[in-house]
Amino acid sequence: MGAITMIDSGGTSSRLYEAGDGPAGVVVLHPWWGLNDDVIAYADRLAEMGFTVVAPDMFGGEVATTIEGAERLARAADEEVINGTVLATIDRLAGRLGPDAKIAVLGFSFGAHWAVWGPAARDQVTATVLYYGTTGDNLTSSGAPVLGHFAEDDPYETLEWVAEFEETLRSGGRDVVIHRYPGAGHWFAEPSQTAYRPEDAALAFDRTVAFLRTHLG
Repeated sequence: MGAITMIDSGGTSSRLYEAGDGPAGVVVLHPWWGLNDDVIAYADRLAEMGFTVVAPDMFGGEVATTIEGAERLARAADEEVINGTVLATIDRLAGRLGPDAKIAVLGFSFGAHWAVWGPAARDQVTATVLYYGTTGDNLTSSGAPVLGHFAEDDPYETLEWVAEFEETLRSGGRDVVIHRYPGAGHWFAEPSQTAYRPEDAALAFDRTVAFLRTHLG
């Protein structure tokens, strides 16, 4: 449905998947597996819902299929390079949509850090969506609303930590809605993973589309 293009961020070239041509935009940030087929399929589904969607490759073309491989990619990632890639992606999307662009940043797991960071870095980003990922940085430096999808059985993002994360956002004045999925584990929304739960994934997607339509118009 979409196409792979290239984007330059201060001398570093990265792949970028682009789909859709709606009036509002969504940046989709991949989990620690990389820009794989799950992420591309998710971007296509959002495009079918009427959004312009871009998904940058933060790992230089590498994709992992095992936890060990994904851990290696995450450890090797250069945060400053990823910062530049995400900003260049937002700027590309904003330029495509025009001066009144409304953009959301959606992050899966590893990508959640930049989904929270995005609204503080660019004024055009007016909403954040998180899939089983939190961050300790920049939680109160933006007023953008947050939607979060979290698993009940998740060693990477425990319910206690998610509750603390939610409270920090609320205390900073951010509008936040957190959904917890009973019995689900990390990666429950990714079809290639053994933790995949189709009904929970579908519910999370529907909730995401409703949230995006509310906050992006």
